[in-house]
Amino acid sequence: MDKCSFCGRPRKDAYLLVSGISGFICSDCIEQAYEIVKENSKAAQPKDNKDLNLQKPKEIKEFMDQYIIGQDEAKKALAVAVYNHYKRLSQKKGADDVEIEKSNIIMVGETGTGKTLMAKTIAKLLNVPFTIVDATVLTEAGYVGEDIESILSRLLQAADYDVEAAERGIVFIDEIDKIARKGDNPSITRDVSGEGVQQGLLKLLEGSVVNVPPQGGRKHPEQRLISIDTKNILFICGGAFDGIDKKIAQRMNTQTVGYSAAEKTEQVDRNNLLKYITPRDLKSFGLIPEIIGRLPVLTHLEPLDRKALRSILTDPKNALTKQYIKLFKMDDIKLKFDKAALEFIVDKAIEYKLGARGLRSICEAIMTDAMFDLPSADTKEFTVTVDYAKQKIDNANLQVAQC
Repeated sequence: MDKCSFCGRPRKDAYLLVSGISGFICSDCIEQAYEIVKENSKAAQPKDNKDLNLQKPKEIKEFMDQYIIGQDEAKKALAVAVYNHYKRLSQKKGADDVEIEKSNIIMVGETGTGKTLMAKTIAKLLNVPFTIVDATVLTEAGYVGEDIESILSRLLQAADYDVEAAERGIVFIDEIDKIARKGDNPSITRDVSGEGVQQGLLKLLEGSVVNVPPQGGRKHPEQRLISIDTKNILFICGGAFDGIDKKIAQRMNTQTVGYSAAEKTEQVDRNNLLKYITPRDLKSFGLIPEIIGRLPVLTHLEPLDRKALRSILTDPKNALTKQYIKLFKMDDIKLKFDKAALEFIVDKAIEYKLGARGLRSICEAIMTDAMFDLPSADTKEFTVTVDYAKQKIDNANLQVAQC
């Protein structure tokens, strides 16, 4: 009778029995053997972080330049923060007892200027676990929404549940402005998705041992918690902070009185007030001082001008026009864009004030009919002209008006 050479299980009791040269192995023993090999391979990996892909700040910025147009100051700040994070992980305790602390970073910029794209681009380069989380869904424990610990649950999943790898990972918290304190006036209701979330984030940003549910907290209450030390996790936060420019303008106009005030007002770039942002402005917007102190690196993203928007359409590796050209090439159709059509798309993006994200919406409105009709036609070449683009945008506007 055929039976497993490891556990002795007969063929009739085994889900699958694999034969070898002089014996058999059942499917259960195969799974157990796989787990043993997996555990031993983890134990054999180096623990001194020598496997990290250490890139210099200039190299990190050059890589980001291939995908993101402009934003040099934000790229520099992000590159330095990531580089120093790598060095923190590689440091060895010496006789001087100097311990390098992490520099969490916060990026402020209008919608569509590239905050999330920067995070995704950095993720392509990194050799550490990386995850992007949205702060808008976070609430205090006990309320509808996700707990603060769900941030680390996602990082743990990105690290394939390797705790040591997760403890040297990077987390990008998007929409950090959405958890701003709703107001200074006392209220009868708790601010469970605002200041309450900020208070919960403090322990993560500073560094502490947190018990994390590996599969998310509330849907699986029976699961065993995993302890994660956040001391070596780098946190990068981003947000649009819509309306903070008014607070910056108010602060700058009330600094001095008299002729010197008028002179300083003339020197202020009113089209880009975010360049003058300070931690004080974040506090007046609604972030608590404790969380601002744990995000010591503050940088801003420039609003995209016409030149930048035009470059975004054609220059980066994953430029919008290149994506459409590749899509049509899969159907053996050669796609071209007239320069006048590209200028028209940029004009509309400036009109809608949606930044780079608006470019995608406009291109989709222009290209939808072509992407629907041409794959079924015999057309082998198609050119997007300015007249075609105007016609499609006008039709899209008519549909919106009818709704």
